[in-house]
Amino acid sequence: MPTSKPLKIVYCTPALYMAGGVERVLTLKANYFAEHFGYDITIILTEGKGKPLFYPLSEKIKVVNLDIGFEELWTCSFLKKIFVYLRKQRRYKKLLTAELMRLRPDITVSMLRREINFINDIPDGSKKIGELHINRANYRNFNTENAGLMKRLFAKAWSGGLVNHLKKLDCLVVLTEKDREAWTELDNVITIPDPLSFTPSTVSTLKEKRVVAISRYSHEKGIDLLLQSWAEVEKLIGEWRLDVFGDGDRSAYEQMLDDLHIDRSRCQLHGRTNDVEKEYCNSSLFVLSSRFEGFGMVITEAMVCGLPVVAFDCPWGSRS
Repeated sequence: MPTSKPLKIVYCTPALYMAGGVERVLTLKANYFAEHFGYDITIILTEGKGKPLFYPLSEKIKVVNLDIGFEELWTCSFLKKIFVYLRKQRRYKKLLTAELMRLRPDITVSMLRREINFINDIPDGSKKIGELHINRANYRNFNTENAGLMKRLFAKAWSGGLVNHLKKLDCLVVLTEKDREAWTELDNVITIPDPLSFTPSTVSTLKEKRVVAISRYSHEKGIDLLLQSWAEVEKLIGEWRLDVFGDGDRSAYEQMLDDLHIDRSRCQLHGRTNDVEKEYCNSSLFVLSSRFEGFGMVITEAMVCGLPVVAFDCPWGSRS
């Protein structure tokens, strides 16, 4: 008897060279589907051409980089950004359409980036699934509170069209029940929490007088709030230290150490780590200072390594 063809899944995401939560979860799931179920997996990227992937990817998985270069938008003024975006978006739509028509997947999964504006219109025959790894309130936050008229109009027009695009999806996946309830206009939303990214070979003995944070040096992660808290706490627990690990520019936070008169011998800001399990297991307390989260995967990682967790009561993260 002829064997049936393996399920063919395509993931669309910007890049896999960064050490982010989306990259970790996507890689984890894609590897599992390819290795354990034999699914035919392709990941289509738009950024990071020539850069190594941060998380290990199964050799069974194909990676296609369309090399669109949306990261150029990071350095543009708002008005220039509109024209550059439209030009790149046209190219992205053309190339992604051609790729999906060639691959003819059974399922196409969008991580709800720029392809959400047109992916439902691609007639490749696949089911279209959206995965949202951040809460609704902070998804594509244009920060229009003090913005000019043009930016406010653009944000309003984009937000108005978003719900219509999401309604056309076969399914929208969110990480928490609270976020599912936030999409009141939709009836195609389901909740699938993030999985554990690893199973530890050991757990912390809780003997090290060390607090650890695995984060990113960006506003939403609240490292500034963590340092303000630590400036008070370190006076009370003289033998303990704080180590922070993460991607991003930490120069402003390094300056905060001096401004807050924090003892640098007991508080260090590191770059990203390739071995989060080691850092968890060599600590006795995990802290999360985020202003908001999509899920807070680091909380579950720390807990499975035996660490108690202290977290801000942030929406959709620890609160969920």
